[in-house]
Amino acid sequence: MLDSFEILTTSGIVLWSRSYESVAPSIINGLIRDVFIEERVLPGASTASDASASRNHPYKKDKYTLKWTSVKELGLIFVAVYQSLLQLSWIDKLLDNIKTLFVDLYGDQLRKPHTSVVECDFDAYFDQQLRELEASKRPLHSNATSTDATPIPTPDTSRPTTPLVGHLLSGSTGPKGTSRRAKKAAALSANASSGDEASRRKSKPTKATSKKLRKWDADGFADEDDEVNLDYSVTSPTVEEGNELAMSAKAAVEDIRPETFGTRTGKGQFVLKDLDNEVHSILQGANAKRAPDAGPSNSVLGSSLGAISGLFRNIVGGKVLTKADLDKPMRGIEEQLLNKNVAREAAVRLCEGVERELMGVKTGSFESVEATIRSSMESSLRKMLTPTTSLDLLRAITSITSPAALNPLAPSRRPYVISIVGVNGVGKSTNLSKLAFFLLQNDFKILIAACDTFRSGAVEQLRVHARNLKELAQREGRGQVELFEKGYGKDAANIAKDAVAYAAAQHFDVVLIDTAGRRHNDARLMSNLEKFAQLANPDKIFMVGEALVGSDSVAQARNFNAAFGAGRQLDGFIISKCDTVGDMVGSLVSMVHATGIPVVFLGVGQHYGDLRTLNVGWAVNMLMS
Repeated sequence: MLDSFEILTTSGIVLWSRSYESVAPSIINGLIRDVFIEERVLPGASTASDASASRNHPYKKDKYTLKWTSVKELGLIFVAVYQSLLQLSWIDKLLDNIKTLFVDLYGDQLRKPHTSVVECDFDAYFDQQLRELEASKRPLHSNATSTDATPIPTPDTSRPTTPLVGHLLSGSTGPKGTSRRAKKAAALSANASSGDEASRRKSKPTKATSKKLRKWDADGFADEDDEVNLDYSVTSPTVEEGNELAMSAKAAVEDIRPETFGTRTGKGQFVLKDLDNEVHSILQGANAKRAPDAGPSNSVLGSSLGAISGLFRNIVGGKVLTKADLDKPMRGIEEQLLNKNVAREAAVRLCEGVERELMGVKTGSFESVEATIRSSMESSLRKMLTPTTSLDLLRAITSITSPAALNPLAPSRRPYVISIVGVNGVGKSTNLSKLAFFLLQNDFKILIAACDTFRSGAVEQLRVHARNLKELAQREGRGQVELFEKGYGKDAANIAKDAVAYAAAQHFDVVLIDTAGRRHNDARLMSNLEKFAQLANPDKIFMVGEALVGSDSVAQARNFNAAFGAGRQLDGFIISKCDTVGDMVGSLVSMVHATGIPVVFLGVGQHYGDLRTLNVGWAVNMLMS
């Protein structure tokens, strides 16, 4: 959609650029010459540093449209180039956000005297904003086709291999007096080749025949006389087709740049980073600075916190707050949390914490009361979400796989075992693969154990993930991955035990065990987890929970936490599908409240690199927004 984006100085030095299609230099040079050198700024446009890109009229040249904004203080120009046929409604927002991020990150370097070049690794920040805005606001294509063009008919199954003339969009060129019947005949003749036309003449409408009934035997198979193949998944492609399928499967594994979802420390460890949180924090900080100058909001609804704070308007002027004063505002806070998908039980606990924080507080002014509410809510949320134990998974794995490096008196080396559990359809296999990709970046040798012996396709799904991960690992030269499987219908606990023994014999570092999904309220299925925990003896048990689940998350978390027998419980949560709920991230609060078990990872997409660690500040901002 976007052809090019450039950040350059008014003197013509390109500081950073990203090109998706080849754009002639004369396109951007025309903008610089006409707008900034000859100062042909259109009415209503502005080059002030605080001006939004939406105030600048688009600059059009040839087939391109250029949107731009600038920072006059630093002499920076931000330019986005795209095809004029497209209507990108998010382009102004992209320019404003990129300007804010770039100035915040590299403004200090640019303010130094005699500085014309800066060292900037801006790719990840730009990609994050582009993904986010493209996902939230899909581009609209302008109607470039003629209004006279007739709709394209659905092609027949016997359509010719050559392009059809009727598929070319064009305006009507025939005489105005042509009848509808003549137009229809012309369209039919254009849509058929000579061979198709001949076959069309030969074929005459015949009387509809009744459907032939299929005969089945006692074992559920079709009769031998029935030669129709029902299994369309088994084919015998030719050599050329087989090679083509192999090439397409290989090309389907896209390269994932590690710097987009993590950073490498000085010791060589690869750790996940909170890029989204960093970007959003910069943008929110910039918006907060501009807010006082913007004056009061004209929004009818206003922010949720503003509505809550409005309940305090009669409780100002140095009054010491009492329980009677807080009852009504606490109901507003509880409603705010419920709207964010927090279970009622957890919302009540949070409100009690806020109430205890505010009891006996002497108010100063209306603004100070609002600040007190925010501070109290943040304090209660942070206490609930902040883990009480270490979540350094890499250190925990290293202490087991390389004990001599940290403790010479530690027992002999063995593989570190991680098990993934959860209800049906929450994304256990997908998040296991993301976790495997993260561990591959740290050069671990990983064994994936396929212990979902019930769901059809579960083993095949892991085969695909293992193949993709192996190819990615070979490309980057980091780590190894292998799949351990024994098919379907067997005892999952014994397969897990065998996988751990195989990993120890083959010197694997980590064993990732996939399990079957099960309903948390099915006692028979949940009882199998105790045997599984005893035989596999995993070091960590992670439960995958959906961000979409709502109030049922409390029951799910409690039932799984109590299913592994005495002295064994969950070690952490992986909250999946966080990219689908916006700021309604209350389910992670509900799960932590129900069990006291911390959230370790967040799933934020469908790619192997879409895994993040929980940032408590990010969660608090989502709940308070």
